[in-house]
Amino acid sequence: MTSTQSINQRRRRLIRCGILLLLISVRCELSAQTVNRSDVGPSRVITIAQMGAADVVGTDSAALQRAANLLRVGDALMIGPGTYRMDNSLFVPSGVTVRGTPGLTVLRKSAGVESLLVEDGDYGEIRLAVAEPDKFRPGMGIAVTDDILKSDWDVSVTTVIGVQENVLRINPMTLRDYGAERHHAKVQNTFPILCAIDTENVTIEDIIVDGNKAENAFLDGCRGGAIYLYQSRHTIIRRCTARDYNGDGISFQITENIRVLDCEVYRNTSHGIHPGAGSARSLVQNCRVFDNARVGLFLCWRVSFGVFAGNIIERNGEHGVSIGHKDTDNRFLENTMTRNGIAGVYFRQETFKNSGHRNFFRGNTVTDNGGDGKGYGFYFAPCVEGIELRGNRIADTRSAGERTQRYGVYRANGANPVRLADNQMSGHLADEFTAPFSK
Repeated sequence: MTSTQSINQRRRRLIRCGILLLLISVRCELSAQTVNRSDVGPSRVITIAQMGAADVVGTDSAALQRAANLLRVGDALMIGPGTYRMDNSLFVPSGVTVRGTPGLTVLRKSAGVESLLVEDGDYGEIRLAVAEPDKFRPGMGIAVTDDILKSDWDVSVTTVIGVQENVLRINPMTLRDYGAERHHAKVQNTFPILCAIDTENVTIEDIIVDGNKAENAFLDGCRGGAIYLYQSRHTIIRRCTARDYNGDGISFQITENIRVLDCEVYRNTSHGIHPGAGSARSLVQNCRVFDNARVGLFLCWRVSFGVFAGNIIERNGEHGVSIGHKDTDNRFLENTMTRNGIAGVYFRQETFKNSGHRNFFRGNTVTDNGGDGKGYGFYFAPCVEGIELRGNRIADTRSAGERTQRYGVYRANGANPVRLADNQMSGHLADEFTAPFSK
């Protein structure tokens, strides 16, 4: 054995050990945050059902929230079978488990309504004058937007707590200045369906969340999603389905140690799974993410030290995985990215200081992506560096007339070198890769 081969073997062992230690550290940190139940009394099971004996009987979001409000740290909420009409979010408190009946508990968004404001909705408003107050009732969730402030963090999501003549009383207050006369400000009953806000140590299991996208307006992943976490820590989402939301399937923003395990996320009109806004040490594992209109797994801003492993990410409209602004030091292990609209993995263009550096890909299958003349296994825009692709299969497996993944690994003009080792590439119409690369 040559000295170079020996060095390479030692390097591979170190990489494997590093990945294992990262996975162990995520699990250990989550375990260390477990609530000491001896300090809060014995745990209880609170039940909700659509009929029969239960702590709460009901069929809508108001009944679900009444049941959730009974929870204390260490308790579990058990949701019986049936479809529950969601006129507002189900807000989950800290330190609890929320569990459905596998395959039978469905939280489905009600049909959407909206109305223009008849006067400006300024920052800090708790009263909004609307043109059509009869469409709204207390307890309904709403989003406030206008023609300019209609996306990202500019949307105010709140709850109607009263209706007086043409005025909606809301809580919490609005977060921007919405112009009625110049910018057609409006309210619409869009909101995240199942959500945890400012929480820790939450587990959500075996729930189907249906966004009813055909009857609802769009709400993007900064403020919403079928399942949505905001400023939350140490949360597990397991064996859940997020489907047909007019926006993202599962979105978690400003979070730490979120685990999304064994979930299905499909037919959402934007992204499938969307970690963002400084989310650190995420674990997304053994999920199937498919048929979403934009990106299957969208790493937004400052997603770092995450592990994404064993997922099947297929048939999404744009990319399987998209990585961008300060999305650094993540590990992508043994995923399948196939038949996505443009690229299996797409690195967005950023300045050097703001790029998604030091991401590592091992054992992934990246096949048969692209369409309309644009098809890439991996696409690198400037100015990312420190990327390593090791032991991946990158190929177009179809006959020549059906192939769309034109390049295996593509570097746009100005993109930095990428480290390649032990990858299998074949079947690309244009080329396996564009030089130069580091070996």
